[in-house]
Amino acid sequence: MTELTQAWPRPSQPRAIAIIGSGAIVRTAHLPVYRRLGYPVVGVYDVNCAVAKETAAMFNVDRVFHSLDEACALDGVIYDLAVPGDQILGILQRLPRGSGVLMQKPMGRDLAEARRICEVVHERELVAAVNLQLRFSPGMLALRDLIDQGVLGALVDIDVRIVIDQPWHNWTFLEGAPRLEVPYHSIHYIDAIRSIAGEPEGVYCRAVSHPELPRLRDTRSSIILDYGERIRCSLVLNHTHRAGPRYRESLLLVEGTLGAARLTWGVNLSYPCGPDDTMEVFSDEAWRPVPLRGSWFIEGFEGPMSNLQRVVAGEDQALVSSVDDAVKTMAIVEACYESSERGAIPIPSDPA
Repeated sequence: MTELTQAWPRPSQPRAIAIIGSGAIVRTAHLPVYRRLGYPVVGVYDVNCAVAKETAAMFNVDRVFHSLDEACALDGVIYDLAVPGDQILGILQRLPRGSGVLMQKPMGRDLAEARRICEVVHERELVAAVNLQLRFSPGMLALRDLIDQGVLGALVDIDVRIVIDQPWHNWTFLEGAPRLEVPYHSIHYIDAIRSIAGEPEGVYCRAVSHPELPRLRDTRSSIILDYGERIRCSLVLNHTHRAGPRYRESLLLVEGTLGAARLTWGVNLSYPCGPDDTMEVFSDEAWRPVPLRGSWFIEGFEGPMSNLQRVVAGEDQALVSSVDDAVKTMAIVEACYESSERGAIPIPSDPA
């Protein structure tokens, strides 16, 4: 097996980044990655100025923007929008025309808002991508390379199994959200599957809440992506596993006609500092480990910004997670909730 791609190339001359939103994800992933890659950060903004100042101090960022207007007044920078989905549209409308922008997922609250985001991006000539970073993680990049090389053959089975105790209390803004688990977390798995298997024909889904978390709309789901007879694809997503760490799981299993691959994502097992990701590949009648250069958290955050920077500089031809691509992931999320609301086929009361 040849050496597999596990990283996105850096831009030759990175542009300065202005970050809007300075919460936990910026501190644990965005800023550590930008510092490691040598990407300059010109300033940070948050609706809570104290949070912005604290974040800036932690990473030696010189400037704290004191208003959104001040943050959105810079030309020639890359904007990193690390805000909830319901805030993205309003900020995009205030950015300088033609700006490069990386926005946090989900791409709006629902499909209708995602479509409006696409319209605004094109109207304002923004170079805009969505930070669906799982597809950029070392393991997923390596898996895509394996598939492209034909090592696994034609894909026939895809399983995602997430059985974890998600620390939902870290994200208080999710309380009261009408849709939660799929757009704010499992969207990553749906998007990653799209990146290797293409577009499904439809979806079956049931999303449910948990009795111990009455302020959270849904924290668990079962999803089947319908690829017809070509691929069987199932996602088991339990983010409220309360029985201790022994049987927690966070994995992707992909099987093809010639081989198989198994990936684990350690961050889910103990967020945000879980064990390292792992990858194993089955070919020539044996399972073999594939050493990974890093994990979803935080190496997966390198790719979206690097790809965006390179597109702005003319070094990459296209955005991998452009808004026009991400809206397709949002369409699957929308279909998940439509399916969940419709419910199952009733079982005949008198089957005899």
